[in-house]
Parts: sequence; structure tokens; C-alpha cells
Amino acid sequence: MRYKNILITGGAGFVGSNLALKLKEKYPRIEVSALDNLKRRGSELNLPRLKAAGVNFFHGDIRNKEDLEQIEKTDLILECSAEPSVLAGIYSSPEYVINTNLAGTINCLELARNRKADFFFFSTSRVYPVDPVNDLDYIEEENRFNLAEKQNLPGVSKIGISEDFPLEGARSFYGTTKLASEMLIQEYAYSYGLKGIINRSSVITGPWQMGKVDQGVFVLWVARHVFGGKLSYIGYGGQGKQVRDFIHIDDIFDVLDIQLNNFEKFNGGIFNIGGGLENSVSLKELTVLCEKVTGKKIEIDSVAEDRPADMKLYVTDYSKIQKISGWKPKASIEKIAEDVAKWIEDNKEQLRPILS
Repeated sequence: MRYKNILITGGAGFVGSNLALKLKEKYPRIEVSALDNLKRRGSELNLPRLKAAGVNFFHGDIRNKEDLEQIEKTDLILECSAEPSVLAGIYSSPEYVINTNLAGTINCLELARNRKADFFFFSTSRVYPVDPVNDLDYIEEENRFNLAEKQNLPGVSKIGISEDFPLEGARSFYGTTKLASEMLIQEYAYSYGLKGIINRSSVITGPWQMGKVDQGVFVLWVARHVFGGKLSYIGYGGQGKQVRDFIHIDDIFDVLDIQLNNFEKFNGGIFNIGGGLENSVSLKELTVLCEKVTGKKIEIDSVAEDRPADMKLYVTDYSKIQKISGWKPKASIEKIAEDVAKWIEDNKEQLRPILS
């Protein structure tokens, strides 16, 4: 590892804090700094973990460039900060999601330009537009939707959606701000020689994620089974057949570690990162899995109407990164559920006010 001073924005969040801890564990001589505004409930629980590991914490907001300038040394920025809700701005003003996910990225890019630091951007599968994805050819099975083998668009097959999928169309304010940030990173690379890598991740999950209805659904589903409470199958007839692929945070670190140790090889690239078809699950299937790992059943309501910006199915085709690096996810969907359930049980009283 050639980097000496790594800054992680959103560093007290789920992804940022986990990456900070794993980097510090594997490379103890590296200075790792985490900057976060602590807006998301539960992020404060990560502060003792970061301190114990020797990670420097800065309370700040990427919307304020002055907060970023307090970081004196950095040769690599991991941009993990985001307003991650797909529903952000749909029922209210989009100002916060735009200012955080787009204006905030600009401030981070300016810091990278001024510090001559490399840039790693955590983007999202949500850059792919909603209607074209929902208009693909699907096979409806008893417990889930699956992609048909033949499709009329490029960048899609029965194993999922690749980086070549068309980008025309609406995708939510969250997805749009992430795609706009990707384009700005490319402009900074062209104009200033910025070295950068972009990973478009599917649904990242695992221990220490503070799951909510609009973000972190895997943890939410397990937590409701542990603590009790209601859940709902929303949209597509209310049958719970919509599908996502999930990836364990440990697998996210593994691919990041590969890329950071050979930055030149991946520089300028955009990569779909996810659990793939083998780690995809419908809500109906997830319910069965949660019942298995927790030993509990709860009531699942049904709401037939679709939510704005929702997708019937999204599964990652990660063939590109696999061909270049040999990487593939290790954690199965069952392993993810077991890890999350154990984490909740081990921290039950601390997590009850947040996840119940």
C-alpha cells in the first residue's frame, strides 16, 4: 500500500466506518481520517470504534469546504459520504440531497486537486434509469422475478446489468447526483490529471448498518424479525417478488483493497460491484431467510401500489471487475443474514432504539 494519509468522507457511516477500521487493521502504519456530519442516526455509535482503532475523527460536513480544509495531509480520498435514500427529494425539497451528493463531491474534488490526492468514488447502481430497467423482459416465478435470457437493450443479460446499460432516463435525485458526480470526476481527470476510480455498488449490507425503510432494507428486515414489528411488501402487486442483489461490506473492502494496491491498473475505470445473481434475493425469499436465522415470524403487510423510483429487479453483472482482477464476492446471502442477526443480538439494547 503506497498511501500514507487516507481521508474517508462519510467516515462514521456504515460503509465509511467499516472501511476505515479494516484499512487501519490491515495497514496499521497508515494515517486514516474519517470526516462525518453525524446526521444519520446511529452513526455516533461508530465513534468509539474508530477511536479505539486509532482512526482520526473530524466532525464536519462535505457541503462546507472549510470543514474539508482542516484535513492537512491526504494522498487518497475515499468519497463515501451521501444522502443515500432513493426517496430523498421526491416528497420534499431536493436541496439536501443535491447539495450533499453533488456540491459535496465538488468540494471533495477540489480538496483532491489542491492536495494532489488520488480519488476513489463510491457510486451506486442507482445511476441506471428506472423505466428502462423496469421495462426489461422478466419471468415471474412463484417467489421472485428473474430476467429473461433475451433482452432488447445492451448491457443486460440473465445474469444482470453491466456497465454498458443505457443511461438515458430518470433515476431519482439520489441516482442523478451520483451520476453527475461521476461525470465531474471524469472532467477533473481530463482537465487536471486527477487519478480516480468509480465503483457502482449494488445494495451493500452487513453489521453496523442502521437500516431504514428507504435505505438498508436487509438489516431492517432482519431487525424487525429480531425485535418484532411490521413490514410491508410494497409495489408490484404487494407480493414481495421484487429482487435485489446484496453484497457484504467485507467483500466491498476486498475489492477496494485490490484496486488501491494497483491504482494505475484501475485508474479511470467504472466498475459494477455487487453480489450478483448468486446473492440476489426477493423480499419474499428474504422473509423466509430471516425466519430461519432468527427463529421468529412477524406480520408482513401488502401494498399493491408501486413507490416512486422503485425497481422490479436489479442484479449486478460484475464480469468486468472479475475479468480484470479475479475478484468475486465471498459471502453468501445466508452468511450475510447470519452476520447481521448475530450483530443485532450481541448489541440488542444499544440497537433497540434505532432498529426496532
